[in-house]
Amino acid sequence: MFIVHSTFKVPDEKADEVIDIYKNRSGLVDKASGFQRFRLLQNAKRDGEITVEIEWDSKKDYLNWVRSSEFKHIHDLEKKYPDQELAAVIPEVKQFEVVID
Repeated sequence: MFIVHSTFKVPDEKADEVIDIYKNRSGLVDKASGFQRFRLLQNAKRDGEITVEIEWDSKKDYLNWVRSSEFKHIHDLEKKYPDQELAAVIPEVKQFEVVID
């Protein structure tokens, strides 16, 4: 299993707006080959620190997703988000290989 975390920080007062965006996400990643699970995590001490966690069968499946037209489409939409402060957010991405489950 392969897990990817994309963590980003937004102003605390915009955290609920970001959560709502993810509640209404397209779900395109859910249809990708090797996709297992999507989670949205909010830091328990800092409301504006949010992590997208996606589990994959393998690193290869993740890389195939990142190279897909669907991935590009989703990220192009993010750049066009009306709130330019949120559109400009760049996540810190960490990748993990599950070694014990």
